[in-house]
Amino acid sequence: MELPVNQFKRGMKTGKAQIGLWSSLSSHYSVEVIAGSGFDWLLLDTEHSPNDLENVVTQLQAASAYPTTAIVRPAWNDMVLIKRFLDIGVQTLLIPYVQTPQEAADAVSFTRYPLRGVRGVAGTTRATRFGRVKDYFKRAEEEICVLVQVETQLGLDNLDAIAATDGIDGVFIGPADLSAGLGHLGNIPHPEVQKAIEDAIRRIRKAGKAPGILAPVEADARRYLDLGCLFVAVGADVGLLARESEKLCAKFKS
Repeated sequence: MELPVNQFKRGMKTGKAQIGLWSSLSSHYSVEVIAGSGFDWLLLDTEHSPNDLENVVTQLQAASAYPTTAIVRPAWNDMVLIKRFLDIGVQTLLIPYVQTPQEAADAVSFTRYPLRGVRGVAGTTRATRFGRVKDYFKRAEEEICVLVQVETQLGLDNLDAIAATDGIDGVFIGPADLSAGLGHLGNIPHPEVQKAIEDAIRRIRKAGKAPGILAPVEADARRYLDLGCLFVAVGADVGLLARESEKLCAKFKS
């Protein structure tokens, strides 16, 4: 049995922008609904949602029938959390709150087997198709994609070194936490925040890595894409459900 190809990683390497949708509803059923919508990738969040490992397994299964890549955000840059997601077949990870080159290097090491890293070895896992991918241990690294999230002033200060870290495929700018760290909590449109985001995108591209961001406002998403972002989430399932249900209700209630 062949190792699954990471189409998201391949697409970014060719310079093709990957358009995604954030998923925080923590349901395999909702993931199946949005997986068929045509997005290049879905972000299955376990940091800011009541999602857990068993839920993520069923979400991966629900998405597998569709041509979309399931990216998982662990709750933290933690060796055990990352190991468990890799073992259930996650090939692309978005690691939150990375602030230093060492933390970026740690994130990479958690996805690599010894001697290149510290990932634990297990044979009969969903990642290996239960032992059916015979060369999994030799080839897993080819299809694993490591994205790190920069969302603080310290992270921005270290951005060039973080992006230069071997094994980092992309750097995601976390706009909400970044706005808070810059003294503009809840005000992502603030000019200082936007200037920092745009500068970060340029620096990530200059380092030869893929910039990414969450941008539910269409004008912002298009601007970031024009600046060179290569993976952009243009909305979120919770936001879509909340805002569209409000609009529908408002049509009938004054």
